[in-house]
Amino acid sequence: MAKTIGYIGLGLMGKPIARNLMKAGYKLIVHNRSQAAVEDLCQEGAERADSPRAIAETCDVVFTNLPDTPDVEEVVFGENGILEGCHKGMIYIDNSTIKPETARKIAAALAERGAHALDAPVSGGDVGAVAGTLAIMVGGSKKAFEGARPIFEAMGKTITYVGESGAGQVAKACNQIMVAAQMVAMGELLLLAEKTGVNPERVIEAIKGGAAQCWTLDNKPSRLFDGNRSPGFKAYMQHKDLGIVLDTARAYGMPLPATAVNQQLYEAMLQLGMRDLDNSAVIGALEAISGIQLTSH
Repeated sequence: MAKTIGYIGLGLMGKPIARNLMKAGYKLIVHNRSQAAVEDLCQEGAERADSPRAIAETCDVVFTNLPDTPDVEEVVFGENGILEGCHKGMIYIDNSTIKPETARKIAAALAERGAHALDAPVSGGDVGAVAGTLAIMVGGSKKAFEGARPIFEAMGKTITYVGESGAGQVAKACNQIMVAAQMVAMGELLLLAEKTGVNPERVIEAIKGGAAQCWTLDNKPSRLFDGNRSPGFKAYMQHKDLGIVLDTARAYGMPLPATAVNQQLYEAMLQLGMRDLDNSAVIGALEAISGIQLTSH
């Protein structure tokens, strides 16, 4: 429990994860571009650092949770970045969703300094981040993973070592294929029920106890029926993640036709001004195409 943890990136997911690490008794040092989240956590007992380098110099374990691959590269490799401050035995854990090849590049660079890197993207949305029930998929050194396991247990419920560096990001890419497919399918079935004059709430009741049961049907319809499309996971991030999926598939010569269509529906969301809505709000793009609106109940 003596470990000092640094957390960089205190957004919709990062802030509650950092808070859970503090609740578990870890000393926490935080850094973020905008300061409101830093102020909140400092009032709860965290300390602040002025740069990623400063965090790496003083912490045993350093997390990042950032929007995209270039952001992670900048924080790791940029001026006053993690690489400049890392030390032998330090464990770097990236909760971001980025390209697998970038995760491997970071791991190689840190290994030259005697540090370890784990790519550990998460799934479960802001609800899972707050509750500490995230699914965490991890790539990197098995020894480093075992060393970090107690920390992961403060963040999530399903913690899986997937394989060597980059494997966690591949698992997250696969996760996002399924998430997007579920969100789009849910939107389609709700609008089909609406169009045929059948109560969509009753339809959800009828099907989620059978073969169609999934996390999406368990968690999202009630929000949509209430007219709530505010984010647990923003649509533009889902769009970004599907871009990583398709880039990775392209690099390996792997066609993913359904995922390509789903990515275009999220592209439509962005063009319709829905980028900051929840990823389940892809139903809005389907409403625009079909001319059918889901009625709030």
